[in-house]
Amino acid sequence: MKLATLKSHGRDGQEGRDGKLVVVNRSLTHYVDVPTIALTLQAALDNWQLLAPSLEGVYSRLNGGEEKNCKVFQANECMAPLPRAYQWVDGSAYVHYLELLAKVRTGQVPADLWTDPHIYQGGSDKMIGAHSGIEVISEEAGVDFEAEIAVITDDVPMHVSSEQAPQHIRLISLVNDVTLRHLIPDEFAKGYGFLQSKPATAFSPVVITPDELGDAWRENKVHLPLISTLNGKLFGRPNSGMDMTFDFAELIVHTAKTRQLTAGTIIGSGTVSNQDSSVGSSCIAERRMLEIFARGEATTEFMKFGDHVRIEMLDSTGESVFGAIDQYVIEHAISEEEVRYTSAFE
Repeated sequence: MKLATLKSHGRDGQEGRDGKLVVVNRSLTHYVDVPTIALTLQAALDNWQLLAPSLEGVYSRLNGGEEKNCKVFQANECMAPLPRAYQWVDGSAYVHYLELLAKVRTGQVPADLWTDPHIYQGGSDKMIGAHSGIEVISEEAGVDFEAEIAVITDDVPMHVSSEQAPQHIRLISLVNDVTLRHLIPDEFAKGYGFLQSKPATAFSPVVITPDELGDAWRENKVHLPLISTLNGKLFGRPNSGMDMTFDFAELIVHTAKTRQLTAGTIIGSGTVSNQDSSVGSSCIAERRMLEIFARGEATTEFMKFGDHVRIEMLDSTGESVFGAIDQYVIEHAISEEEVRYTSAFE
């Protein structure tokens, strides 16, 4: 099943914060509104066992051409699947990438790198759609994309077992976990981790149930290449199922070790990375690290205003699975209110 959250407007004409849930057909060409089943994706997740069969029925009829009220699907009308999520945590399941980082930063690799997942808790009050701009104040922040995969869970009990954890994976999404690289050193120096260096995260137009992947979903991993292009040129296509040290079940177990997870929790894989560097990278930082190891210096620049990144996954027939994350870097427009606020303190 494929689901999306489309922009919606209230009676006052204002855009709703949480959008409206729709069912999208397999080829991503048409959709159906489902207000009688669930108004939002969060509402569907809150009552998944009860509502999922009805959503599946709509999906089946839509793919069979039996839904008369379907409309043309346009990805640029999508919000993030969960425009404001109860929880967003991001792991770094591809330890090869973490190992490169550790070698560049300190020259030493932590002993627990391969045995204990590294996960941070990100801001989830404002998630953005696949066609939203990467809005930043300055290019000097070191703007980078990070192509990832994420799962969305239902309610997960505290201290869930590795055998039970996969049963709580309800949906899968692509992610662009934007990072401002030049802000990271000062934040890490405080010993508290990411905050300002992690602006709004973007998600694919469509989320899918694991069964949509067929044989490509196994071992709690997605075994397909994740394709990233930067300004129209292929940047990387590492296989998401390869070199994933910690699968999604293990990430769930780690996250729920000391607390329950509520329905709508999003857990990211971290930057998809393969040890075979010939397949390219899923972020600029990794390419820069490889350049340092190969030639002694990094030559690839971080993103500038107007730069364009596209992140997509194709199935074995070449069809887009989630639709594409398609974003441009844009400069934050300072509002009159911000100008007045700043002037008051000058």
